Amino acid sequence: MPELPDIVTYIKALESRIVGQRLIRVRVASTFLVRSAQPPISQVEGRVVRELRRIGKRIVIGVENDLWLVLHLMIAGRLHWRPPETRLAGRNNLAAFDFPNGSLLLTEAGTKRRASLHLLSGEESLCSMDPGGIDILTSDLESFRRALIAENRTLKRALTDPRLVSGIGNAYSDEILHAAQLSPVTLTHKLRPNEWQLLFTSARHTLEQWVDRLQTEAGTGFPEKVTAFHKGMAVHGRYGEPCPRCGEKVLRIRYADNETNYCAQCQTGGKVLADRSLSRLLGSEWPRTLEELEALKRR
Repeated sequence: MPELPDIVTYIKALESRIVGQRLIRVRVASTFLVRSAQPPISQVEGRVVRELRRIGKRIVIGVENDLWLVLHLMIAGRLHWRPPETRLAGRNNLAAFDFPNGSLLLTEAGTKRRASLHLLSGEESLCSMDPGGIDILTSDLESFRRALIAENRTLKRALTDPRLVSGIGNAYSDEILHAAQLSPVTLTHKLRPNEWQLLFTSARHTLEQWVDRLQTEAGTGFPEKVTAFHKGMAVHGRYGEPCPRCGEKVLRIRYADNETNYCAQCQTGGKVLADRSLSRLLGSEWPRTLEELEALKRR
């Protein structure tokens, strides 16, 4: 799922292309995409784009008459900039937003249709879309700490809860926790003052670093390689590969459709965190340390 650095990069690329341009037409190919009935999508046609915003992992396009198009790409949704009036061909093409200088295409891979488009009228309606999480890039340490201790949760869950923190998901939470050398299962109420400072600094630095990196990679072009698995990430998507800090193999915890990647040597003092499905299978034989894990693999 595109997260804060990816969404900021999309917005940066769109600003030079559509702000000040007239939205000629919106073509919707998927009946599952539009999640609001009033006002109708046709209301934005012929109106000029005034601004772009980010709300969490959503892209907001503001047009004349206080109308707001809100795009949530979810897991597999992506944006593409194409020549004007590019044909909507293929089942992955969900919608096109036509401008005089080009068409913004929304695609979604796979069979599940999770991406969404809302059209809202007025700032009050727009604010209702905000889950309320703080923006790490504009907040201070105390605001960050207060947000995360609202509930006693693991650091991984707290960082990815949109009610607490804006725009962070599975990928960048892994990177932040690795940079801070903190366990993903440490409870927020157990963090010491120096660890709060380390976590906040690591979160801000990681996000800023990836915003800069993705925008540099895109240059003046439109970002087409938006993925949760970027080359150069320390642990996310690198299960079984060496940790860039210590050289130990990156481990993972699987749950539902997600997984957490971490380095036991750097983050958990050498303790192997229990994977729910595997720990049930292995029972008392579940390895507790890196040494036990290696011994199990040699059997």
